[in-house]
Amino acid sequence: MAAKKAEQTLVDQWRDILALHARTQCELDRALHRHGLCASDFEVLDVLADARRATGGDCSYRVQEISERVHLSQSALSRLIARLEKDGLVERGMCSEDRRGVRVVLTSKGRTLHGEVLPVQRAVLTRMLDSD
Repeated sequence: MAAKKAEQTLVDQWRDILALHARTQCELDRALHRHGLCASDFEVLDVLADARRATGGDCSYRVQEISERVHLSQSALSRLIARLEKDGLVERGMCSEDRRGVRVVLTSKGRTLHGEVLPVQRAVLTRMLDSD
């Protein structure tokens, strides 16, 4: 009986996490849509901006490295990056270490948009996830 109760508690916790994620994702999409982005678009820009901040200059990531950070399949991420590139927010180039690889870097336009939208995204996260 106690094992069943503990198991149900775990299932309930998992479902609460999923529900919070879904609500937060919807709120992010709604807030970012005004800027022409969805939550996944912003996550890619944010990962690239974090790399730039960490290195103090332009830093590119391989598509596979980005996919590990934004939790998208490589094919979905490739389509998203193609869209961001078409919008002038990122640039793609060949990887010098592996000619099969593709590296992605923020453009000036992408850095500007990221800077404008960062407070919007962080405000949504604060509102949705702050447990105080």
